[in-house]
Amino acid sequence: MSEFELTTSPSQEELAAITDALSAFNNGDAGPSERRPLAVLIRDTDGKVTGGLSGFTAWGWLFTQMLYIPDTLRGSGLAGNILAKAEEEARARGCRGAWIDTFNPQALRAYLRQGYEVFGELEDFPEGRTRSFLRKNL
Repeated sequence: MSEFELTTSPSQEELAAITDALSAFNNGDAGPSERRPLAVLIRDTDGKVTGGLSGFTAWGWLFTQMLYIPDTLRGSGLAGNILAKAEEEARARGCRGAWIDTFNPQALRAYLRQGYEVFGELEDFPEGRTRSFLRKNL
């Protein structure tokens, strides 16, 4: 018999047990993901990272987990340039598509300008906003 424990503070080892088991299952079921991290960093004149893109490629797709442009650089087209750089690397890795999600209307417009298309939405996530899921063929 299994026991269940609800915790709000799982250890790294406990989380790794879940991640490792699921990764092993998925590798056997769908084949190796070949997951690799990917980042495009924005640095200030002192070399400090002030924003950028972080994500990964896996199973032939680029997933952008986070994209942050500092306030002083917004509206300059930098988000599009950063996405293009990440997509270029994803293509070099053999990826056929990219996906991203957002609940920010300004970010949504930026992604649509870059050729992404909405394939799903969750209303009121967070409350009063819509989380949009977008994809793009590479």
